Amino acid sequence: MFNFPRTLIYLKTVTPLSPNPNPLLHRYTSLFSLHFSTNTSDSTSFAVSYLIHNFGFSPQSASKLCSNYRLQFNTSQNPDSVLTFFINHNFSHSQLRHIIEKAPWLLSCNPSKRILPKFQFLLSKGASNSDIVNLVSKNPFVLKSSLKNQIIPTYELAYRFLQSDKDTIACAFQNPYFFGDNLVPHNIKLLIENGVADSNIARLLQDQSRIFKEPNMLKLVKELKDLGFNPSKTEFGIALKAKISVSKTKWKDKVDAFKKWGWSDEHVVEAFRKQPYCMLVSVVKINLVMSFWVDQFGWDALILPKKPMFFLLSLEKRIIPRAHVVQFLLKNGLRKKNAGLTYPFVVTEKSFLDRFIKRYENESSYLLKLYEEKLNLACTTDDKTCIS
Repeated sequence: MFNFPRTLIYLKTVTPLSPNPNPLLHRYTSLFSLHFSTNTSDSTSFAVSYLIHNFGFSPQSASKLCSNYRLQFNTSQNPDSVLTFFINHNFSHSQLRHIIEKAPWLLSCNPSKRILPKFQFLLSKGASNSDIVNLVSKNPFVLKSSLKNQIIPTYELAYRFLQSDKDTIACAFQNPYFFGDNLVPHNIKLLIENGVADSNIARLLQDQSRIFKEPNMLKLVKELKDLGFNPSKTEFGIALKAKISVSKTKWKDKVDAFKKWGWSDEHVVEAFRKQPYCMLVSVVKINLVMSFWVDQFGWDALILPKKPMFFLLSLEKRIIPRAHVVQFLLKNGLRKKNAGLTYPFVVTEKSFLDRFIKRYENESSYLLKLYEEKLNLACTTDDKTCIS
């Protein structure tokens, strides 16, 4: 709650901020508005007092905010109208305090001209009032962005790829800085100019819109091109997502994890080229898979750079159950040792059962029992992820 002072509090009727009726603006018919007298005509001192009494800021914090943002007003009429606006749009007191702490200049603006048109635009595109409350609470600076020159052009640019208001709003709201950062439209245009397929850009907007804040986008695009990634192919978008979303420290940790099992830098690059998703796998998963493959079954780790999708498979529900079947076939001479070792792990469930269990009539009962035991063990361990 705001900490109203004990000077003079009175009830006043809310005047609509826009002639265009909006039910959200009339949720409250009245609110307590503070007017306090001051012996100084200095507008900065008045603003400091307003922040202290209405939001509970310390004198030092209030003074710093007013100084940093050159916040000045002589009466409480305008800031009161701003608070009225936000309260009528269902912002809580704690959210308002946070917003004013981050963007105190809002108290000096005309909410019907500066804020309301942005809310109306987002509402017209399918955003809910609670969506807007969450967006502004997370990034009040979005209200500083020009509706005409930044918010609408960025929205229309994203819409070009997503082709629906629902998906475009979802994309923008998963990243609170989407409308307030000039890098977003800049990076989208940069990808277009570098031949990145529309489908790639659409997927990145849907799945990882935060990556469009990347300041080194051009450098990363060139790096991926040098590695042989084709911007028109799906793998380019995945590789770009991996490069941006994985920090340099974590990237090095993953490279070191692969090298721990005998891979070279060239092997890591080869695997990344073939399946860029492999660099989105955790270090823990890399070590678990390698330990099982090398330590438990004694198989060659240098086979895996050619089939890096192996690291995307479930260890418990795919790799372990099938590995026991493959091991039995190899030990009993039912499968040639020079046969592709990773192939049984990447085929569909039906193909695996047909080719590696049912085809061996004399052993099929045992193999099926062995396979189902290992599979059931995985499902018992993690029922939530046991999906056929």
